[in-house]
Amino acid sequence: MAVPPVAPAPVVLAPMVLALSPHLDDAAFSCGGTLAQLAQAGWRVTVATAFTRSVPDPQGFALACQTDKGLPPDADYMALRRAEDAAAMAVLGAEPRWLDFPEAPHRGYGDARALFGEVRADDTVDAPLAVRFAALLTELRPTLLLAPQGVGGHVDHLLLIRALDRVAGGASILWWRDFPYAARTNAPQPLGARFQALPEWTLDVAALTERRLHGCAAYASQLGFQFGGRARLEERLAEAGPVERFRLSGTPPPGGRTGPGRTGG
Repeated sequence: MAVPPVAPAPVVLAPMVLALSPHLDDAAFSCGGTLAQLAQAGWRVTVATAFTRSVPDPQGFALACQTDKGLPPDADYMALRRAEDAAAMAVLGAEPRWLDFPEAPHRGYGDARALFGEVRADDTVDAPLAVRFAALLTELRPTLLLAPQGVGGHVDHLLLIRALDRVAGGASILWWRDFPYAARTNAPQPLGARFQALPEWTLDVAALTERRLHGCAAYASQLGFQFGGRARLEERLAEAGPVERFRLSGTPPPGGRTGPGRTGG
């Protein structure tokens, strides 16, 4: 009598978290400890960064955004930054995805003041970005999304939020406080009222302090400009404390604490 074959055990996938980062460093700087802790707990973690396109022969303000980091004009600045992001994600236990949209200086924003001013009426990058987000949601089917609150008011952060609003539906989202902007006194919060109305969700990441630091430090091209060097980065992270704070839309993930919304984002 033939023995019937044993049916293979069903494949049970670990829960998936998808972080949507404007730039190559935002997710790590703002919630690197949370990403690492979720990965350590068995979650599949993907960080998709929106504005990562290499633009040949940059000019004007776009060129200044790389030369003020000490890079020569002929350097492929974004290729360097993508390599830094890959190294950071390896430390944090996440898979990087690069969505190939140009940063704001390549979309007509001509100086630093414009980056933190009003979104240009002719800047409609949120529409194609929403299409890419929808494709990622279909492909990955994440249990949880992470995204910025737009603290600081950078136009790329605000446009990412617009794009996500188009496709998020009822998804569970942890909205992070954009670091290092959130650590600055009186940082603009153009969407502050919206996020202050949501409950707070916090996660103690003290056990991952070193991994968080090493993940952030992988963005070597940004450390001098943003923090004044690696030592100051370490100080700023220590000043921020071992708890990462979010605003919550939808169902909270396990492991953190929820509380009522409060002033401060």
